[in-house]
Amino acid sequence: MRDQLLTLKDGRQLAITVSGPESGVPLIYHHGTPGCRLQSRALQAMTAQHGLRLVTYDRAGAGQSSRNPGRTVADVASDMAGVLDALDAPRCVVAGKSGGGPHALATAAGLPDRVAAVASLAGVAPYGEGFLDGMGQDNHDEFGLALEGEAALRPYLEHHREVLLTADAAGMVEQLASLLPDVDRQLLTDEAGADLVNNMRGGVQSVDGWLDDDLAFTRDWGFDLGSITVPTYVWQGSADLMVPFHHGELLAASIPGATAHLVDGEGHFSVVLGRLDQIVGELAAHL
Repeated sequence: MRDQLLTLKDGRQLAITVSGPESGVPLIYHHGTPGCRLQSRALQAMTAQHGLRLVTYDRAGAGQSSRNPGRTVADVASDMAGVLDALDAPRCVVAGKSGGGPHALATAAGLPDRVAAVASLAGVAPYGEGFLDGMGQDNHDEFGLALEGEAALRPYLEHHREVLLTADAAGMVEQLASLLPDVDRQLLTDEAGADLVNNMRGGVQSVDGWLDDDLAFTRDWGFDLGSITVPTYVWQGSADLMVPFHHGELLAASIPGATAHLVDGEGHFSVVLGRLDQIVGELAAHL
């Protein structure tokens, strides 16, 4: 595993981590919100098992990556082109979890000649009427402030940042109480819980990346879901309280030819953790 700090064409820096076989095609993984490039042990092992290189990164404003104020979701595609160029990789597959889902889809929309397939894993749909329906209270509070702008949202995120910086897996479950169904709570007590805590903690050294994600989600994404032409997989659980089921239904209905895995009884984390082999295998099959 190796870390790199790339300098992009506009002068910003982007921190990436690469693991797996050097000859493997990259699987670019877009972390959640908040989050960072820290690789979960489960995903790292599964991508290597499928012969892929796992490439993670700190989204603009998170971790060691420079902030890109006012960025849209679509702006991530040019950053990922820079990553692929630095790796001398003509093609890749892409996946994104939760807040990383829109950025994975944006990468596929913006780089159709380089992305062989994409998976949205419990990813949010574009903001619109009904966006908050079925979400826990914490998300109602957070996105309500995002609609008011940076000045309103920043103090809220700063408060929650202080809690996340000192939380363990049990503390994280308590902090996210209104957003976790029982099926998720049961999973966040072992290695998966520790990896999640470390990933979120790494993403809140500053709240800039978290803040800019929230603002970008509530604005025009900068691309249309209908413009995605690469094979797309949409994973969503019916018990998800962070990103409710109807988000997955909307994504699947809006992306031409999308394969929908809308799974009954699964939550925000459980819908992915037990199915990594299938998720990675579906993507790798397009190479």
